Amino acid sequence: MANPYRELFRAPGSAAFSAAAFLGRMPISMTGIGLVTMLSQLRGAYALAGAVSAAFTLSTAFFGPLVSRLVDRLGQGRVLLPATGVSVLGMGALLLCARYQAPVWTLFACAVLAGTLPNMAAMVRARWTHVHRDPSALHTAFSLESVVDDLTFVVGPALSVALSTALFPECGPLVAAGLLLLGVLLLVPQKRTEPPVHRAGPGGGRTGSAIRVGSVRLLAAILAAGGVIVGTVDVVSVAFAEERGAPAAAGIVLSCYAVGSALSGLALGMARVALPLPRLLLAGALGTALTTLPLVLSGGIATLSASVFLAGLFFAPMMIVVMRLVERTVPPAQLTEGMTWAITGLGVGVGLGAAVSGAMVDRHGPAGGFAVAIAAGAAVAVLASCSVRPLGRRLAARPAGGAPAPVTEPGAAACTGDARA
Repeated sequence: MANPYRELFRAPGSAAFSAAAFLGRMPISMTGIGLVTMLSQLRGAYALAGAVSAAFTLSTAFFGPLVSRLVDRLGQGRVLLPATGVSVLGMGALLLCARYQAPVWTLFACAVLAGTLPNMAAMVRARWTHVHRDPSALHTAFSLESVVDDLTFVVGPALSVALSTALFPECGPLVAAGLLLLGVLLLVPQKRTEPPVHRAGPGGGRTGSAIRVGSVRLLAAILAAGGVIVGTVDVVSVAFAEERGAPAAAGIVLSCYAVGSALSGLALGMARVALPLPRLLLAGALGTALTTLPLVLSGGIATLSASVFLAGLFFAPMMIVVMRLVERTVPPAQLTEGMTWAITGLGVGVGLGAAVSGAMVDRHGPAGGFAVAIAAGAAVAVLASCSVRPLGRRLAARPAGGAPAPVTEPGAAACTGDARA
């Protein structure tokens, strides 16, 4: 049996754009924790550090879809460099303001500018949809990308903290900005695999934002609820390990979650599942909800590690199915923006989960955090249950093979499908 991952990279240019995007997507996992580490050392205030990091995160949630919408209209080559330039300049200014004790408001202003970075996870998925038309190949590609997402969020924060503590406080965010610039500089010249710009209709008119598409709102909400679980696991793992007198063990617990997610993502990428995508999403959502329940039974580091490993087994598959549904239900002229909204929903959920579970841990201990995860799991299941029929109708209105082939006009392609909910 042929290895689907080996077949995936037979497409010319696929290895090059995948590697470039890997470098360019590392900053999204490095910057937030890097800012906290840097400012806590330079300003001695965790509250300020957390607030500036939150400003950066909210800025990425606001600007990410806007940048991706411009990419859909103008192409990656024309948008990525300017957006990256603004982000890198904003981050550079933020580092200088932090170093030279500039007024606090300048830190927030620069953090907002730094949040204009493009969503490289969406950019690389859009390239996969351009080089592979076969649904099975896209299934494998999106499985791989979910595993890469897991890898970046395991390696990135640890690398950023290590750089800022071992070398100098600004090192983590500085390296993150450098990786973003390097990744974009390597990706933009790869014109062969760049997705073409699509017309939104027969007359070339433009539709509104992809968030107006009903399927995008549903899928972003599902990932937001799933993100609450991820954010909760991050916070509760640290609190649980500290309560047991082994704070360093938190890293082991978080690694178990990432490993479980990555293994199941790789396995799903090699499988050929006949179940329709909406029902596959429901199955993953129910699994996600059920696997939050064993968290409350954790009595030690070993049992918590096993519980989060089990919970992680359903996260990557759900993410894979969500991104496949975005690709299948969003008009090609809104593909990058649609994927960015889904990923943004995940990021917002992670931040919300960290904040809410942190407050619950302060009041009720780790058990309060586990309650947040269980509630979020129930929300995932309910949202997925309500999504089966509308997603099925949306899929029925689109071609079975996904997006139509691009036309031969330079810089444009025909688009089928509408933007209705």
